[in-house]
Amino acid sequence: QQQQQQQQRREAAKKNRPPFPWFGMDIGGTLVKLVYFEPKDITTEEEQEEVENLRSIRKYLTSNVAYGSTGIRDVHLELKDLTICGRKGNLHFIRFPTQNMPAFIQMGKAKHFSSLHTTLCATGGGAYKFEPDLRTIANLQLRKLDELDCLIHGMMYIDAMGFNGCAECYYFQQPTDPERCQKMTCALDNPYPLLLVNIGSGVSILAVYSKDNYKRVTGTSLGGGTFLGLCCLLTGCSTFEEALEMASLGESTKVDKLVRDIYGGDYDRFGLPGWAVASSFGNMMSKEKREAVSKEDLARATLVSITNNIGSIARMCALNENINRVVFVGNFLRINTLSMKLLAYALDYWSKGQLKGFFMEHEGYFGAVGALLELFNCV
Repeated sequence: QQQQQQQQRREAAKKNRPPFPWFGMDIGGTLVKLVYFEPKDITTEEEQEEVENLRSIRKYLTSNVAYGSTGIRDVHLELKDLTICGRKGNLHFIRFPTQNMPAFIQMGKAKHFSSLHTTLCATGGGAYKFEPDLRTIANLQLRKLDELDCLIHGMMYIDAMGFNGCAECYYFQQPTDPERCQKMTCALDNPYPLLLVNIGSGVSILAVYSKDNYKRVTGTSLGGGTFLGLCCLLTGCSTFEEALEMASLGESTKVDKLVRDIYGGDYDRFGLPGWAVASSFGNMMSKEKREAVSKEDLARATLVSITNNIGSIARMCALNENINRVVFVGNFLRINTLSMKLLAYALDYWSKGQLKGFFMEHEGYFGAVGALLELFNCV
């Protein structure tokens, strides 16, 4: 009788769960982010019932770290032994350029994704832009979701789950002292209110008062897409990794005009130190200085200009909304410690220690995680 009850419970749980595979997708202006839940508790019975298409998708996604020439699985971000909707498994994080979305749709068609009767929960602008192709070419059931809802829900979920036994969130201790500045992990306990700065191709800034109560305060079109676009024009680079590598080797002060270049030192009356940037790219008006700068200097100045602008807008929003906790997320921050430290420094310095910047390990994937969580509300 006990076995019978267990069987009944399993059947009931099955009815409340969507069929595998479980995906969440965030189709942004530059990158597509995909999260995939790999069940690790498959029973022998399930394995026998598992259709070949489902097995081949599972094997393809979990046995590769690269897909074609541009798809990447961020293995270091994988979340192990998660229980979602009563199933135990691992969460995988995959990204590829949005320009390759047509190839992804064709792959979905070739792997007969539609035969699995699963719903693809997608967010980001591309969920609307590519909807006709996803429905007609790949014959997929698509559920479009608001990207900012998904972003907040995904971030709060991952923060609550933690990062394989460690904290998801971190900050930089003593950001104004380069010698002693160090990364410290922390939990976003009792996080509200917070200012959430999402830096993707462009930037959105949200004031978040609870999981379901938030407003978009403002944004700026000068974001990660601007940094990469300008770097491609100014230096001839072609990837984000290349642009960051160049920036790490450059010196922005050769490109920017500083307060000391104008005043010969600090502007004491208004507390502006001589090292502060008075005019981004201001030195490039001089032919002599243009000839003296390297591509690396130009990449660094581009990074500093975009980052300082985001930091400045975030600080004004935080003051305006009377919020002292600022969380920065988005793929502009991927492998970009330079910008994170700049943002932490700027907030701390210009607010005289009143504002604090926080960062998240899964920075660009929260929208996709939020979309995956919505899959369980479809049932």
